[in-house]
Amino acid sequence: MAIAKLGAVVLDCPDPVALARFYAGILGGEIKIQAEDDQQWVDLEGVAGTTLAFQAAPGFVPPKWPSAEESQQFHLDLTVDDMDAAEAKVLELGATALEADDRKRSFRVYADPAGHPFCLCAG
Repeated sequence: MAIAKLGAVVLDCPDPVALARFYAGILGGEIKIQAEDDQQWVDLEGVAGTTLAFQAAPGFVPPKWPSAEESQQFHLDLTVDDMDAAEAKVLELGATALEADDRKRSFRVYADPAGHPFCLCAG
């Protein structure tokens, strides 16, 4: 029996509103700024049954990917129907490709504008 339920997946970043807009452009959902005056915490609601949240982190340093010396900690796998169309859209929204283009794999690796790695995965 579970003792908890997942409340949110939270990404630390320098600009929570900007990163929420980036992911809303990919995943849809509704952006909810939790404190209008400081914008330190922003939720993206209505995404796959859970909340993706963004928290301001002074001194944020993005993970290095790939790196044998440092752990990336975690990444998001985003399932898509059309890899090429999804790739064009995430790049337009501000993503950066992290690997050489390998069209034979079922996934492609990118970084969001704050530097968090994520994958587009064939659905």
